[in-house]
Amino acid sequence: MQELLIKNGRVIDPANNRDEKCDVLVSEGKIADVGHIDKKVDTIIDAAGKLVTPGLIDIHVHFREPGDEEEETIASGSAAAVAAGFTSVVCMPNTNPPIQSETDVEYIHRKGRQARKTHVYTMGSITRNREGVELAEMGFMAEAGAVGFTDDGSGVQDPSVMLRALKYAAMFNTFIAQHCQDNSFARDGVMNAGYNSTVLGLPGIDPLAEEAMLWRDIQLVKKTNVRYHAQHISTAGSVELMRQAKKLSLPITCEVTPHHLLLTDDCCADYDTNYKVNPPLRTAEDVEALKQAVREGLVDALVSDHAPHLQSEKELEFLAAPFGIASLECTLGLYVKALIEPKIIDWPVLIRLLTVNPARIIGVDKGTLSLGKQADVTVINPDLQYTVDTATFHSKSRNCPYQGWKLKAKAEITIVGGEIRFQA
Repeated sequence: MQELLIKNGRVIDPANNRDEKCDVLVSEGKIADVGHIDKKVDTIIDAAGKLVTPGLIDIHVHFREPGDEEEETIASGSAAAVAAGFTSVVCMPNTNPPIQSETDVEYIHRKGRQARKTHVYTMGSITRNREGVELAEMGFMAEAGAVGFTDDGSGVQDPSVMLRALKYAAMFNTFIAQHCQDNSFARDGVMNAGYNSTVLGLPGIDPLAEEAMLWRDIQLVKKTNVRYHAQHISTAGSVELMRQAKKLSLPITCEVTPHHLLLTDDCCADYDTNYKVNPPLRTAEDVEALKQAVREGLVDALVSDHAPHLQSEKELEFLAAPFGIASLECTLGLYVKALIEPKIIDWPVLIRLLTVNPARIIGVDKGTLSLGKQADVTVINPDLQYTVDTATFHSKSRNCPYQGWKLKAKAEITIVGGEIRFQA
């Protein structure tokens, strides 16, 4: 395997508290040296003016395979991931059929290896068919390499089932991730419940749907002390619940998405289904609370929640169209717009939330440029300005509300296992 030397970049490696101009040497697929290096190698990458970081990690994507390959495949999703600078992704199990057995987990991993782009991990379903009634084969899936368990897209409604899932997760040293939505509050809602839903005549999803389930699960974690991850929190109330949980030092983490930091339910005024997501876009007050949570360090990971759909599906009326935004390929620029440009956080914090933190949540040895570790590296041009053009996406889907947005910062080179898998 060829040697790579990345020269003159600003190396940001939060896992090792490194932020300095230096070089990174990659040899035999691993990080061989970090510092001021003068050596003859096969390939030299001049990263002057660029950021050199551990490979970005997205722990919440939907690649739709198996079952909906016309929307996305593991191959097309992986191509989108490396084009966006992500060297590792975690697929959600709400496929058709869902990922709920050892064979299903192995299938995702095999398809990921065949794609030869990014590292592809998967979560397993908590319950059979994601119905919230009977636990799925968590032990067998954990042995097959599932990094955690979630019924994403559906919250586990029965608290006794969730309690049992947490206890099982402890047996296999893994964690439970929850799509916090109490259906007794959400019912058939399609957007945030409030002024806008009333004016538009659309059924709303009350913020209590998220907050009630999160509060319930925090009580269960207090009882079990098992690792728990709150997916895509979206309300000010959820932020306060996370704040209190972390004061108690509970083993609870959480994530946020770009759309919940940049968009509000005002965007739904024209019934544009590209703004239909779950959890729904909330109010400006909720957005500010989420940004404050990032500033305080309450948020543990930033994710895309990449959710591709067919154009024909998104052209249905708002009530019938599916939830979701395809945004993986502009996720980095969106986070720069939401968090870096308004000076909420700086680059080292952003990289921490996109590398070592998500790696720790899912329990993989990634997200660092430590010597001897597998060489997953992203080279970012922080000053590159571009206009989002969905026609250029590697993803199969175009259901993206950011078409035409002007963003800043883009991955130019993505190295996975010591090999250049993407170069702009």
